[in-house]
Amino acid sequence: MQLNIQPVPLEKAFRLLNHGPTVLVTSSHQGHANIMAAAWNMPLDFNPSRVAIVVDKKTYTRELMEASGTFAINLPCRAQAELVVKVGSSSGRELLGKTPDNKFAAFDLPTFAASKTEAPLLEGCVAWLECKIISEPHIQETYDLFLAEVVAAYADNQVFSDGRWHFEEHDALRTLHHVAGGFFFTPGEGFTTKP
Repeated sequence: MQLNIQPVPLEKAFRLLNHGPTVLVTSSHQGHANIMAAAWNMPLDFNPSRVAIVVDKKTYTRELMEASGTFAINLPCRAQAELVVKVGSSSGRELLGKTPDNKFAAFDLPTFAASKTEAPLLEGCVAWLECKIISEPHIQETYDLFLAEVVAAYADNQVFSDGRWHFEEHDALRTLHHVAGGFFFTPGEGFTTKP
């Protein structure tokens, strides 16, 4: 279990995503779970806290999301880049039946229980958002776009506290940003200005 987890107030949960990181989406329903990588996600509002994420209709993760009405967003870090590529380039549906929990068992992914959703949370990440789907059938079917309310949020206090990211002393814990073709970058130097 991650030892540095702290709750993030829901009205500040948007700050976990507003710098555009690649995320891992987890979902679970009736004992089946899956994980996938997603680059297209963003915060929408802060009170109530809402997010948007694109999840293709062909994915097993989406099938579980729609069945349960919930999912979790996990923010992986630089130390997990190879894992992001592995789960992002494999199909949970293809692994189903070969391993008890498909990708989690196939890649030996340690998880811990969420507090408000069925979706497992991936250990080693730097932030987590538990989400409840806001039903919008038209945009889900037409654009593969899901809107959700964040019902719980957490972050690793080594790199997120006082409502902001601070990666300065933890290069391995910097969030990932996938550009294309397996190329990633991480956030650079942080600074503040006076108004």
